[in-house]
Amino acid sequence: MAADGTWKLTMTTPMGTQTPTLTLTSAGESLTGTMEGAQGAAEIEDGRVDGNNVSWVITAAQMAMKINFSGVVDGDRISGKAEIGSFGEAAFEGVRA
Repeated sequence: MAADGTWKLTMTTPMGTQTPTLTLTSAGESLTGTMEGAQGAAEIEDGRVDGNNVSWVITAAQMAMKINFSGVVDGDRISGKAEIGSFGEAAFEGVRA
């Protein structure tokens, strides 16, 4: 599937630039994996795939909040946005590792 693999992301957030590693595995319309960054690792929840469109949720333990991601895979690139509760939105982009 287009989304499967390990991705090196760059996100510009209110807390500064973040560079998490995203690992995705798809099965039909389901998406699983992990997202790991400076604040630790989080399991992907409610992951979905629809063609090249992907979405997932992580729980940021240090902030006790859910972050909703949505994006588009284009070959070896991924881009989209993260909804970070009261912090607003943050754009992300990345490349397949």
